[in-house]
Amino acid sequence: MAADGVRYSLQLPCVFSSKSRQYLAVCAQDGRLRVWNTDSKTLHQEFVPSAHLSATCTCIAWGPCRTVKEGPQRKKRKSEVAQVEERADLLAMGTAAGTVLIYSTVKGALHCTLDGGHSGGVNCVHWHPEDGLLYSGSEDTNIIEWDLQTGKTRSKWKADRAAVTSLCVSPDGKLLLSAGHVIKMWDLETKEVYRKFTGHSTAVTILRFATTRPPDSNGLYFLSGAAHDRLLSVWQVREDGKDKNSVVSFTLTDEPQHVDLSTSGRKEEAVRLAVVCKDGQLHLFEHFLNGPCKKPLLPSCSVQMSDTKDSPMPIPLLAAALGADPRSVLLAYGSHLQPVMEKVEINMAERHVCLTRDVKTTLSLSMETTVSKVKTPIVSAKSKVLIPGLPGHKAPLTAAPQGTEKRKKDADNKEISIAERLGEMDLEAVSNQKGAPKVEASLQTDNYAVLLMQGLESKDANILNKVFQTRKEALIKKTVARLPLPAVIPLVEELTKRLQGHPLAACLMVRWLKAVLMHHTSYLASLPDLVTQLGVLYHMIESRVKIFHKLTKLHGKLHLLMNQVAANDSSTLVSDVDHTAKLVYEEDSSDEDEASVDEALPDEDSDHWEEEEAMQESKDDEEDLDPDRRTEPKANGDEDMEHENESEEE
Repeated sequence: MAADGVRYSLQLPCVFSSKSRQYLAVCAQDGRLRVWNTDSKTLHQEFVPSAHLSATCTCIAWGPCRTVKEGPQRKKRKSEVAQVEERADLLAMGTAAGTVLIYSTVKGALHCTLDGGHSGGVNCVHWHPEDGLLYSGSEDTNIIEWDLQTGKTRSKWKADRAAVTSLCVSPDGKLLLSAGHVIKMWDLETKEVYRKFTGHSTAVTILRFATTRPPDSNGLYFLSGAAHDRLLSVWQVREDGKDKNSVVSFTLTDEPQHVDLSTSGRKEEAVRLAVVCKDGQLHLFEHFLNGPCKKPLLPSCSVQMSDTKDSPMPIPLLAAALGADPRSVLLAYGSHLQPVMEKVEINMAERHVCLTRDVKTTLSLSMETTVSKVKTPIVSAKSKVLIPGLPGHKAPLTAAPQGTEKRKKDADNKEISIAERLGEMDLEAVSNQKGAPKVEASLQTDNYAVLLMQGLESKDANILNKVFQTRKEALIKKTVARLPLPAVIPLVEELTKRLQGHPLAACLMVRWLKAVLMHHTSYLASLPDLVTQLGVLYHMIESRVKIFHKLTKLHGKLHLLMNQVAANDSSTLVSDVDHTAKLVYEEDSSDEDEASVDEALPDEDSDHWEEEEAMQESKDDEEDLDPDRRTEPKANGDEDMEHENESEEE
């Protein structure tokens, strides 16, 4: 049974070889392919693709085992020919550039390159069990059938509207499963859809056929797993077509990243399943597939690994392979750069098993046997070195000093230690062209997500300060969206610490926290210990919100007070207004009374107000000196009143 490709977005590709489980193929963060021998537990081969940084490996899959010739050999006897064993040889690697590399472990070199078919990155590859064919699914929504004898495309068709994220060929080689969000089953002869299934709400990353029975007997089953999904769903292919929903579900502690199973050929034979989750745990299942099961099935045994320290830390499991014995399991754990392979016997009677291992001792022993001479490359001043991880980010390096270009060996031919090599590395700033800003001595990259990951892992305050100082909302959202899920909780913890500091820094941290909640709410809600992990942040925000109402009232009062002060200041600063008329309009009137009234009124527009006031005062003085003049009108008035009274009496 050919092994399916593993998506890079879920994990770094890590797959055991078919049948014999003799090799473990791993693509690490540096973009290199390493093939480890599981028997000797040493590095068997290492391959560096020419574009391993710009076109990173996204998925790998071992081809079917075959008999190969290893160079010129002597003529064997008939008895020896019968004892020749098949071994794993070809390994397919899908890249982000849309090409597929075929590597040969027998030759120790690249067998061929399949390019020109996909316009987007390759997400999954899967081998045909017999015919020497390879199938690849890509971001361009197409599936390509490759012929390895010619190295060309044999067939190409559009699978769906969305990207193809997983593929699997049936053991008999007649059916092909493809998935994005919806799962489709194809007839490989006609390239037409045979069945459609509901699928998952997120991208399907794992597809496996669980039985080898024909589909017309209602005995064909397959299982699927999706990103951010803690269930493995089992689907039944029925004759009546009523098979759109899953029939069995296996419960996991986290999303699956590696699955190995032993297929069932008949109803009486149980399916054995080994699932490695993203949290580093291994879950073992055993179930008879014979119709639907309502309740999700719990694992028969769960395996964890930890170190031997006083305060034990978990050791992540990378992959697992089932052996012929039901209790025997081949494990790969530790780091992708230096994995540890071990065959263990697990007591299936216990529901939870914890294995303790001293990883440092194991790593030191294996490193001494595998690592040979290390050569430091000479980098010119004009070259740019790409940093492993996400493609596209660069870091300027200075040219190697002259003393390291031609290093003389010591008399004892002793190899220079790592500390001495690091001391000889020149990480000074590179002088740019005229008018360009100076490059800082620290590591420079174009990708904030990589910088943030480096800062969270190393807890380097300088790197974190550089990332958190940005105020661009779009850059913050893109950086948080590109973060892998294991880095979400460390980022939230770092933001919580910084929110407790200066208020100005808290303003910037709130933007990052908002982006985290927008992009990763579903992941945070799925954590079982979310309350304990986010309790400090919740209580801190709640305490600040309590005084927000009082601060708002104080802000309103201060605002009114400041407006009053500003209004008083503005009134005192206003200068005296000149009321002098710039234009006087006089209207002629025939009415003498109006003219007399106009003449009696003082001229408001006159410029001789002081002279008129002086004349008025002189007239008042004259009236005071002659009181008889003031009594005349009064006497005349009295006489008039008397005449009126007499006329009324008559």
